[in-house]
Formats: sequence, structure tokens, C-alpha cells
Amino acid sequence: MLFPVYVHIGDENHAHGAEIPDFPGCFTAADSRDDLAGNVQEAVELFFEDEDIVVPAPTPLSALMANPDYQDGIWMMVDIDTGKLKTKSVRLNVRLPEGLLRRIDEEAKNRHMSRSAFLAMSAQRELGA
Repeated sequence: MLFPVYVHIGDENHAHGAEIPDFPGCFTAADSRDDLAGNVQEAVELFFEDEDIVVPAPTPLSALMANPDYQDGIWMMVDIDTGKLKTKSVRLNVRLPEGLLRRIDEEAKNRHMSRSAFLAMSAQRELGA
């Protein structure tokens, strides 16, 4: 999922700093702009490591560009793999055909997974997340 990342441009003596407004308090840095995207992914994964947080939808870039706190740097859009984040689970009740549920349970068992893990993995694969 593409998230806007605000970059404070570095120089010969300072690294480029990056903050992810949709994850307040999540920061990273890199000597090279080419390394920032990977560092952002790592920073976001660490941000979620010990938290029970729901991943927010990305804030539209146009809304962030109007914020006076973000006027002296540049913006980049980073594709953050939210499937790698440890996020809050939400209880859900669904109705499925009995035969389909049997097939899901059988496949989950064959993969040594819970039904919930199998359904989440399947949904992520289908959604490209």
C-alpha cells in the first residue's frame, strides 16, 4: 500500500531523515535517498512490533502538503508491505457454505495453519497486499 513519506534532505554531513505521518513517531534515516524506501519498511515493521494498532488508510498527499509542518522537504510515496506488520486482530463472524468451510479447514490443517491464518493469507494474496 502506498504511503506518503516526508523526507528532510540531508547533506555531506547529515543523513536524509524520513517520517511517516500516518504512523506518528515513526522515523528513519539513510545516507542515500535510494536506501530510504527499504529503511521506511523496516521502521514501520519495528513500529508495529510491540503494538496492537490497526493500520490506517494512507492520508491523501494533497492534505499533507497543506500542513505547515511539511514545507521544507520533499515527499516520496513508499509501497509499504502491510502484510508484514503485526497488527491488531479483529473478531469477525462470517457465513460460508458448509462444503467450502470443510475445504478451508482441510487445507489449513495440511499447511499447519489455523482457519483464521489461512483465510487472512488467502485474502492478502487475492488483494495483492
